[in-house]
Amino acid sequence: MLKKVVLAGGTGFVGQYFEKHFSNLGYEVRIISRQTPHIGWEDKEGIRETIDNSDMLINLAGKTVNCRYNSKNKKEILDSRTDTTEVLGEAIEQCENPPSLWINSSTATIYRHAQDRPMTEEGGVIGSGFSVDVAKAWERSFFDFRLPKTRQIALRIAIVLGDGGVMTPYRNLVKFGLGGHQGSGNQKFSWIHIEDLFNIVLFLRKNQELSGVFNCSSPHPVTNRELMAHLRKLMNIRIGLPCPTPMLEMGAFFMGTETELILKSRWVIPERLENAGYAFKFHHLDEALEQILMNS
Repeated sequence: MLKKVVLAGGTGFVGQYFEKHFSNLGYEVRIISRQTPHIGWEDKEGIRETIDNSDMLINLAGKTVNCRYNSKNKKEILDSRTDTTEVLGEAIEQCENPPSLWINSSTATIYRHAQDRPMTEEGGVIGSGFSVDVAKAWERSFFDFRLPKTRQIALRIAIVLGDGGVMTPYRNLVKFGLGGHQGSGNQKFSWIHIEDLFNIVLFLRKNQELSGVFNCSSPHPVTNRELMAHLRKLMNIRIGLPCPTPMLEMGAFFMGTETELILKSRWVIPERLENAGYAFKFHHLDEALEQILMNS
């Protein structure tokens, strides 16, 4: 009988990658999503049946934060994370044979704007503001469950790089000559290659003594200025006009997004993963970008 993995919110950029690669490893992959033909979030019994007898549950659900933070979007961003987490936890409580591992997404944005030192799981300082409040509520809704047969891990995920996702707008900026630094360019850019994110999940499944919170980011973050320089070099485009903060704010308004996504300095280090022995495949940004650009 095939081992079963359940991907909640598994139709996005990361979910599609995970579905393909779990299938390649011989897993039966089941998806919970608002999109048909998958199990819907309103189908509580269907969710319980799907999770029961599964090897692993991975929750990736949540409305994109790439939008304006008005009251309607703020509510949807929060509810799409906490409500889905609570639905999954309640389903596990009702399972006869619950999964041995439940991995829930969180975000590296939970830490404060940091340009002075890196944020680790133990020594990092939790920030403030809307995005941080969402992250704290998300983790709280997850760890409020006490599940004796199910190990719980929250992944504080940095910006995920792969063929798609945030790479598309960054490549377009460079392509059209706008690939200079954004804002001061000194803000830290913590990132992780999508292949490492998948391998981290496999590593955490294998190492059954591990639980709690893990930073999912490369050990070598860069500045925004370095990110754009790497992209320009690999795309063989010499000119990249910088974008000062006032221009960013105007552009974000017209594009229906927020400047925080670019201007917040995320300096996040995967201390617990490295201490546990996880070996990153993509340590440095140039290696990651080269692989993505060559294979896209």
